[in-house]
Amino acid sequence: MIPIVVFYAVISVIAYITYAIDKKAAIKNRRRVSEKSLHLLGVVGGWPGALLAQQRLRHKTQKTAFQVTFWLTVVVNLVCVGWLMVSLNLI
Repeated sequence: MIPIVVFYAVISVIAYITYAIDKKAAIKNRRRVSEKSLHLLGVVGGWPGALLAQQRLRHKTQKTAFQVTFWLTVVVNLVCVGWLMVSLNLI
């Protein structure tokens, strides 16, 4: 169970930093991080960090299409982790 928590923590930090980089790029009219990349971070487990970044940085919170896809990545991630934990008899 601890490796899963550590993985989520690490990927969440990476997601938060990536959102911060994208926010800074948006402000400075520079090349942006693709939404596909942001969603990929969420689906592999970085969604807690991504959610925190969205709220703290006020980034990507007003784009409805982005939010719908983001929450779908959260559901997909949780279903996959739940399946993995059941398959490995962790719960």
